[in-house]
Amino acid sequence: MLSPEGVPAEQILDELRGLRAADQPTHGGRLFAYVYDPGVPGLDELANAAYAISASVNGLDPTAFPSLLAMENALVGAAARLLGGGPGTTAPDVVGSVTSGGTESLILAVKAARDARPDIAAPRIVVPVTGHAAFAKAAHYLGVRLDAVPVSPSTLRPSVADLAAAITADTVLVACSAPAYAHGVVDPVEEIAAVAAAAGVRCHVDACFGGWTLPYLRRLGADLPAFDFAVPGVTSISVDLHKYAYAPKGTSVLLHRDPALRAPQYFAFGDWPGYTMINPGVSSTRSGGPIAAAYATLRRIGDDGYLRLASVTREAVAGLAAAVEAVDGLRLMAPAHTTVVCFTAEADGPDLFVLADELTARGFHTQAQLRYGDLPASIHLTVTAAVAPHVAEFASALADAVEAAKALGPAELPVEVLTMVGALDPGALTGDVVAGLAAGLGLGGPGGPLPARMAAVNTLLDAAPVPVRERLLVEFLGLLQRPSFDRS
Repeated sequence: MLSPEGVPAEQILDELRGLRAADQPTHGGRLFAYVYDPGVPGLDELANAAYAISASVNGLDPTAFPSLLAMENALVGAAARLLGGGPGTTAPDVVGSVTSGGTESLILAVKAARDARPDIAAPRIVVPVTGHAAFAKAAHYLGVRLDAVPVSPSTLRPSVADLAAAITADTVLVACSAPAYAHGVVDPVEEIAAVAAAAGVRCHVDACFGGWTLPYLRRLGADLPAFDFAVPGVTSISVDLHKYAYAPKGTSVLLHRDPALRAPQYFAFGDWPGYTMINPGVSSTRSGGPIAAAYATLRRIGDDGYLRLASVTREAVAGLAAAVEAVDGLRLMAPAHTTVVCFTAEADGPDLFVLADELTARGFHTQAQLRYGDLPASIHLTVTAAVAPHVAEFASALADAVEAAKALGPAELPVEVLTMVGALDPGALTGDVVAGLAAGLGLGGPGGPLPARMAAVNTLLDAAPVPVRERLLVEFLGLLQRPSFDRS
């Protein structure tokens, strides 16, 4: 890595291009997860240039770098206005912070709720099981108990009565999603917020995934429930700019209805000989690059541009949903009213994990989701504007892939392996055990290549109890993340 005399710039760039060649395609509308591509010419170049202008700026001290403070305030103002806050609304005093992503936004929402109630020794949060895993991460990091509320297998929404029953005297936050990532379903926010307000508890709406597109879809006539600050009882909302605002990775916004609600989010410390630390978020030092890139992106696309992109995306969603419904053996998990198409297989349908591999072989990279309780395994498609030109091609590929998957049948694993996984003690899963299991499935060791087909891996994970699955993945990631000592 560190050569004695350094390496020429062009050689380094060639190395980076070579490494990137192994990645999934981030542009072109063929990757239905992880990245958000509007297909707007010149936008990448603008965002990269803006990033470079502010990359060396440090968000640790806004008095030293007022440019970053101005950009953050502008981003927060834009998000607040879009989500029902600001002058002339029922939430005129909305404030917010720019964070590194949705997970940080959710951690901070939980922190603010916890720290606002120092009288509660064992705080709890109530979240539907479809709530993002970052709520569980926040609870784990912050020492908060997570009370998960089941959802109906038919509606994929929680019962408001069940959610109300889960609230206790120790509950500091109730959360809901707009929409939930897995299936694209918007929770009954108005009813949930009312229940939380009646109990004197904060209500956070996780709109990280949909907050920047649901308002535009509603303007286009989509029948979507209210979810923003226009809803009484909603105390905070998170929205990711690096999703449907189409900014580069690394920016989210956490909004609070008023400054008093935000105050416990901050961390201040002066009991040491150095500078007094005051942070609105988890990180202290923050590069201005992502914030400047987000600022440039929002300025370039504009309100009319986002409305147009939402319209294009909405048409693509409708086309993909129709493609799924046209194939025997598949069914939608929920009506495709947002920017997600999620489908599962009927009893006579294909094995979904094999189907995902077959779609990958045809150039479309989807996201397989494992079974959860009464909810079947499914395939998730996050749809962006860049997908629109490929809808007809995807429809044809899907039909072909289903036939191929039916012909291949499910991935076959030895019965003894499936039995062993079902009976394993998570504590017994050492790195060596997982390494042997990974080798048997054709997975590479440290730095080794991942297999082109993942059906066998997903089948194994699907058969494993959740604690075993988690431990398997932790140990496997540990195998992949090993230091490289190449000195060339």
